Amino acid sequence: MGAGKTTVGRQLAKRLARPFFDSDHEIVERTGVPIPTIFEIEGEDGFRRREVQTIHELTETSNIVMATGGGVVLNAENRRRLHETGWVVYLNVPPALLFERTRHDRNRPLLHVADPLAKLEELHAVRDPLYRDTAHIVVDGGRLVASGIVLHLLREFNCQCKT
Repeated sequence: MGAGKTTVGRQLAKRLARPFFDSDHEIVERTGVPIPTIFEIEGEDGFRRREVQTIHELTETSNIVMATGGGVVLNAENRRRLHETGWVVYLNVPPALLFERTRHDRNRPLLHVADPLAKLEELHAVRDPLYRDTAHIVVDGGRLVASGIVLHLLREFNCQCKT
């Protein structure tokens, strides 16, 4: 969370002239309530069930750019579907920078804890190997601005398409 997936995804979709979808936004649209409300009523497990369904449906669509929620990789089926049906990019950002980007955002239910930085470090430790296993490319999202990441991805994507 806070890595820039939605920002980069929107810019990349525009450059590729493809539709853009954000799985979290899709869940909000489908339920009619914000993600913190889903967490409050259904808990994280309820949200993750909705996420699996949304990822399944979105990966059935061709030629789109999709940003996912940060915890999407916790589910093995999500990881498999994403890796097999698309070109997966992992924007790796250090937890300290994620903390700076998210510390005032009240729409991050997992960070409603006494020590959000420690929580981000814990999440990163668990999720980083899963992201790396799922991704086709890992980008250092802490050193580049979104437009630089998009240019890098366009170069990588063109190279991948030619091989």
